[in-house]
Amino acid sequence: MNKRISLWRPLFFVLMLLVLYLPILILAVYSFTDATTIGAIRGFSLHNYVTLFTTPELQTMILGTLALAFGAAAIATVLGTLGALGAFYARPRIRSAVQTVNQIPVINADVVTGFSLCVLLVVVLGISKDTFIPLVAGHVVLCAPFVFLNVMPRIRQMDPAMYEAALDLGATPRKALSQVVIPQIMPGIVSGFGLAVTLSLDDYFIATYTKHDQYLCRKRDEGLPDDDQNSALGALNRDLRDCDTLCCGHELPRIETGEEEGEGRCLEEI
Repeated sequence: MNKRISLWRPLFFVLMLLVLYLPILILAVYSFTDATTIGAIRGFSLHNYVTLFTTPELQTMILGTLALAFGAAAIATVLGTLGALGAFYARPRIRSAVQTVNQIPVINADVVTGFSLCVLLVVVLGISKDTFIPLVAGHVVLCAPFVFLNVMPRIRQMDPAMYEAALDLGATPRKALSQVVIPQIMPGIVSGFGLAVTLSLDDYFIATYTKHDQYLCRKRDEGLPDDDQNSALGALNRDLRDCDTLCCGHELPRIETGEEEGEGRCLEEI
């Protein structure tokens, strides 16, 4: 009986890995072909990657997405770490209340969080989307609770007397925090930052409600000629596979093409 269980465990583990990573592997394989749809491989080609790295619109959107992800993740990491430290050294009732409130963005649907932030920041407080403050704030609200959850277990594993011992030895609270506590919980901080970057790249609904409406908008008469623009815009669907290969979880831009002559084409980052 025990031999059967020991045999099924690695098989089950391999099966779960295939379920999780096989779709990504398929996208990666198709990104090196000139096929326009999944299901038909015409031949090996690097055209999609050439288009990805030579189209100005795509470069701007990818760089903007990465800047938003790392910037929001850095802010969320600082806030989540400070919140975990404060909750750990707080009274039991306050700690329990903070942990309960922290679970709300985690279990809440992203569409509800995004719409609520849009109503609060844009409608109630009157903050313009042109400032990108709602967009950054939305991603920070999304990521900070997960950083909290990554840092808190590391703090619990740390000896709580180390901080007081550093203070007794003459260290200031800031020095004790930076030289004693932070090094002990650094693995949790790093893992929280990585998770925050992934969540920000994977987000769709919060960015939809909080992004600037005309973000990265380009008119037909700006930039490339019509033929070049058509080929570049048509290649964006295939570039989805390329970006999945390079940055797993990244949500690619949506393309809206005007049907009437003279109507602008807008590349929106979502």
